[in-house]
Amino acid sequence: MRLIEDKDRRQRAILNIIVLLVAFVGVAKRSQTLEETSTFENILIDSFSPIQTSVTSVRTQVSSFFDHYLANISASRKNVDLRKRVGDLENSINGFEELEKENKRLKDLLQFGQGIGYKKILAQVVAWDASSDFRVIRINKGLSNGVRLQSPVVTSQGLVGYIYRLTDHFADILTVLDNNNRVDGLIQRVRAHGIVEGFNNEKSIMKYVSRAEPIILGDVVITSGLGNIYPKGIHVGTVSRIERESYGITQNVEITPAVDFGRLEEVVILSAEGDEQKKREWEALDQMDEAQENQSRSNSGRGR
Repeated sequence: MRLIEDKDRRQRAILNIIVLLVAFVGVAKRSQTLEETSTFENILIDSFSPIQTSVTSVRTQVSSFFDHYLANISASRKNVDLRKRVGDLENSINGFEELEKENKRLKDLLQFGQGIGYKKILAQVVAWDASSDFRVIRINKGLSNGVRLQSPVVTSQGLVGYIYRLTDHFADILTVLDNNNRVDGLIQRVRAHGIVEGFNNEKSIMKYVSRAEPIILGDVVITSGLGNIYPKGIHVGTVSRIERESYGITQNVEITPAVDFGRLEEVVILSAEGDEQKKREWEALDQMDEAQENQSRSNSGRGR
């Protein structure tokens, strides 16, 4: 039995060796097989190879060009979109900053003069008289908003002027830079009185100040409250020049206004709460005067 098994093992081993030898021989023959080209094929290969190389190069360059071109177009579009977004964001930021500044100005205006017994009407500057620089300013509030003629106009810095022309929706302010606007002023430190008038486009002048008053540069000028237009204590300006003549009893004092008219954007109109009552009282007095005058005329006619 063992002899039969040993014989079978030897036969299988011999067969495996034969199969491996056949495989090695096939591989060796295959690797050594080379295909030879004919003369015609050599001519064709040598003729068309440069053309194929050129075509391949051109195709590669064209493909690369279109890839880069499309990439540049896409990048350019993205850049345009990004620039637009950046511009929109910058505009929004500028708008927020402007609103913040405006809110601060309005807050200062509303807090100004809380102790003054006047109704405050907030208005924006919309124009000024080009022929007189900043001497006449137009605002966007009028009769329909409660504005009245000769109402004083101020900012948180100080006095602007008064309302001298009025429509339903707009009003014109005669500023302290106009020589037709006369303000009864008071030198705060020495309590000296004088009349402040417009002098030029940047300065005012205070007249009729006694020569004996010890005024110095930098003295603050406020409204005295006389004249039935401006309430007392509003900042008018500061003394910037003093002119004492060699003769006479007065001195001329140059005033730099407290308000920067070149940057004026919002103002506050001070409207007295009792304006309507005062108006009715004056109308009643006028009617009484007219009745008395008519009565006196009637009595004189009878006497004749």
